[in-house]
Amino acid sequence: MRTDYCGNIDASFANKEVTLYGWVNKRRDLGGVIFIDLRDREGIVQVVIDPDTADTFELASTLRAEFCVEIKGLVRLRPDSQVNKDMKTGEIEVLGKALSIFNSAPALPLDWNQENSEEQRLKYRYLDLRRPMMTERLVFRSKVTAAVRRFLEDSGFLDIETPILTKATPEGARDYLVPSRTHKGQFFALPQSPQLFKQLLMMSGMDKYYQIVKCFRDEDLRADRQPEFTQIDIETTFLDAQGVMDITERMIRNLFSQLLNVDLGEFPKMSYAEAMQRYGSDKPDLRNPLELVDVDDIVKDIDFKVFSGPANDEKGRVAAIRVPNGATLSRKQIDEYGKFVGIYGAKGLAWIKVNDLAAGLEGLQSPILKFFDDAAVTALLEKTGAQTGDILLFGADTSAIVTDAMGALRLKLGQDFDLLEGEWKPLWVVDFPMFEEVDGQLYALHHPFTAPRDSSIDALKANPAAALSNAYDMVLNGVELGGGSVRIHNMDMQATVFELLGISDEEANEKFGFLLEALRYGTPPHAGLAFGLDRMVMLMTGAESIRDVMAFPKTTTAACPLTDAPGFANPAQLAELSIVTVLEKEKGEAEDGAGDA
Repeated sequence: MRTDYCGNIDASFANKEVTLYGWVNKRRDLGGVIFIDLRDREGIVQVVIDPDTADTFELASTLRAEFCVEIKGLVRLRPDSQVNKDMKTGEIEVLGKALSIFNSAPALPLDWNQENSEEQRLKYRYLDLRRPMMTERLVFRSKVTAAVRRFLEDSGFLDIETPILTKATPEGARDYLVPSRTHKGQFFALPQSPQLFKQLLMMSGMDKYYQIVKCFRDEDLRADRQPEFTQIDIETTFLDAQGVMDITERMIRNLFSQLLNVDLGEFPKMSYAEAMQRYGSDKPDLRNPLELVDVDDIVKDIDFKVFSGPANDEKGRVAAIRVPNGATLSRKQIDEYGKFVGIYGAKGLAWIKVNDLAAGLEGLQSPILKFFDDAAVTALLEKTGAQTGDILLFGADTSAIVTDAMGALRLKLGQDFDLLEGEWKPLWVVDFPMFEEVDGQLYALHHPFTAPRDSSIDALKANPAAALSNAYDMVLNGVELGGGSVRIHNMDMQATVFELLGISDEEANEKFGFLLEALRYGTPPHAGLAFGLDRMVMLMTGAESIRDVMAFPKTTTAACPLTDAPGFANPAQLAELSIVTVLEKEKGEAEDGAGDA
């Protein structure tokens, strides 16, 4: 029977007999004494086996990495000269008396002393997760969910499950579909979020709901996306936006205080419009001091159409970024930044180096200076706050392109010039537009159940493009931790929003008629917020990808090397579901119709 975990054995166990289970992390044979680093989920302890116990010593000499063993022994304090202050168990060692091998292990397919490919790590995930860093991340994730549950339970929230097999939800991504055997030709959809059900729970009088829930989206992946991910989902009745923000901010502050001993302080608020104008992002990283400075008013009359054109266009924008000490950039480096902004649609990157501010025009360097008069140059330098040794980088195009390109450039420059200040910078972003317009069609910026802020039905119809939504996002270090909104609880307002989005009554009833029906029966005001648990743990542990804080994630192609999922279905199952799969033909093959897979 195990007496404790390896990583918990400390000086308080001195002179006590212990029984430990775990894996051999390392074996060192020092000619007469064998040292074993024994590892379990809590950490590593050093075990010493000497020749006095001949049978145990002989068996210990056969141990290799990842053998699973039991060791019984006596805990003793290390001499002061041998204390390892870098180890949790560094004050003690275990004198091994008895050893049992549960299972041996062949040479490992992963090399823990080198970087392994992600494909290999995911294929042998059960080995990858044994690495102390990976184990610590999953242990930390468990602590996060436990702390969240405690906080919400103590705050009167009810943990209520919602269906996994359901209809499509309006989240904007493709759905994962599940065929129904009993309803031929029909499909369930895996939920992109519990959005509609949590609103129904509020209509049911549950008052405060939460759920740590799996969500599914069939979309292209990146470092902070997975086809299945976990949300901390929260919904309340009779709370306004500020009420939801207060309780969730308190939860996150408690979480960081308890688990990281970090005081995040009060979260500042910033409007969406301000965030986009100053930082080029609706999730700005406030550790980065660089800002976008609009200079349209200064350049609209200069004889340089690249600047004056967008400056005089109501849909255009000209913005500058001042980079401290950026005048050291070579022309090649500036050109590389120009290629970078080209990814976002920018046609180029203009620049002015401030080699000597006191020397006026003579102290500046740029191919575009010939288009500026003295007054315009002076105004530019004053508005951007340029100093000797700085460089000014300019974006000029449509407002959308400049905002995206210069916002991305700001982040890259912050990293390249090592400008980030402080460890944690949270904020709330509020006052999002209610709609975005694409080719004359309005789309909900969040989802069609988000309530407008301080807007009547008549005002919303009169100028929907100017309407703000009653939505809010929590941002930390440039990452959206969570987002939410006040929901529409009035049937007439919901019908108006659908109408503005071009959703017909027939389409609305087909997709979410059950919600519309429920709105007729005394629906209370309600609001909520959902956090991305994986992103949160990624940030808190310093991981580079959410795949490193999930037990069994998918690759960027949404595949699982461990289980070889997805795979082809059994033809008999497909026949029972009345499904025929059609495979795309390889080049050169006859294209003569469909076939069963």
